[in-house]
Amino acid sequence: MNDVLPDETPIWHYLEACLRELTASYGYSEIRMPVVENTQLFCRSIGEVTDIVEKEMYTFVDKGEDSLTLRPEGTASCVRAGIQHGLLYNQQQRLWYMGPMFRRERPQKGRYRQFYQFGLEAFGFKGPDIDAEIIALTARLWKKIGLNEVELQINSLGSNQAREAYKAILVEYFTQNIEHLDSDSQRRLKSNPLRILDTKNPGMKQLIENAPKLMDHLDDDSKQHFEKLCQLLDKLDISYVINSKLVRGLDYYNRTVFEWVTKDLGAQGTICAGGRYDGLVEQLGGQATQGCGFAMGLERIILLIKQQSDLQDKLSAKTDVYLCTLGEIAETAGIQLVESLRDELPKLKIQLHCGGGNFKKQLKKADKSDAKIALILGEDEVEQQQITLKFLRDKTEQKKFAQSELSTQLPKLLS
Repeated sequence: MNDVLPDETPIWHYLEACLRELTASYGYSEIRMPVVENTQLFCRSIGEVTDIVEKEMYTFVDKGEDSLTLRPEGTASCVRAGIQHGLLYNQQQRLWYMGPMFRRERPQKGRYRQFYQFGLEAFGFKGPDIDAEIIALTARLWKKIGLNEVELQINSLGSNQAREAYKAILVEYFTQNIEHLDSDSQRRLKSNPLRILDTKNPGMKQLIENAPKLMDHLDDDSKQHFEKLCQLLDKLDISYVINSKLVRGLDYYNRTVFEWVTKDLGAQGTICAGGRYDGLVEQLGGQATQGCGFAMGLERIILLIKQQSDLQDKLSAKTDVYLCTLGEIAETAGIQLVESLRDELPKLKIQLHCGGGNFKKQLKKADKSDAKIALILGEDEVEQQQITLKFLRDKTEQKKFAQSELSTQLPKLLS
């Protein structure tokens, strides 16, 4: 679990604002789901034999003897909410969500057991145009936040029927080479053989390279769907690599799958991943509805922003003005003056000195706040309705203004 400290929150606000602005421009609406769901929701959607369900979920029994789980991902919750509230049947929906997810996995760079995820889901769209739109939206986000060292990898898993037939071929191949499988892969052989293709074991590299390719066993509709997607990405000038080993770790995917990856975050380089899940709504009790979406871990994207740009320095929430008050009368007048300035200049970042202290101590606090200007209000200034301005970042001489002029003078001096 991880804290986000005050000096880091400005970059979080920036990324969240970019995501809200971008999704709104594409016509997506926000949905908010609970953090806790019935455990069976994830077992039925993600798959009983996936790493998430087998090893990583935080599951507990509540006082009503119900098995509940802290959500490990958002798609299943979004589908459940769509079915429950009648949002999906015979409709097209573009939805997004953002919030904490929970997985008890081994902590790595930018990966925590409570992590923040942004997800986007589109329902009721059959063709590859929605796949292309979703990928284009993510590509636009990378441009917007200044990430250049990211690569798009795509693949097709085919229809559910074609994938099941391919699984049988894969099981036969791996069974013939079982002595070369590690213990994890042997365990997956009967339950989830596609995941063997995604192994990180370098000793199995050659075995995986020689395995039958899923792309060679696609049904005709899935081939046409994937070819059209590639054509659309070419037209949009979005570069991609076809990765035949890309299978995704969740059972509900079919046809298009994709990942955006980077080499700047170590071995686990995926920062955004998704694809189609045309059977999931029906699997969870709704009417058959096509689905497509993605999720991204915000911690990892923020790490990349810090590595690839100087954005964090530009975004730090620096104070514009710091008000020092000298004496009890000035303290009372100072808080009134500050609130009046906030009414007149709502974008002004102004900090009022609180807690007493002599003038020298207050100026030290003003300097530490990174303010450009210190406003000094003593009892004489209160009586004369004036204010002294001390410039903290350059050698400009102190100035005095009538308090009534502050709202017009400060924007000029700070620009």
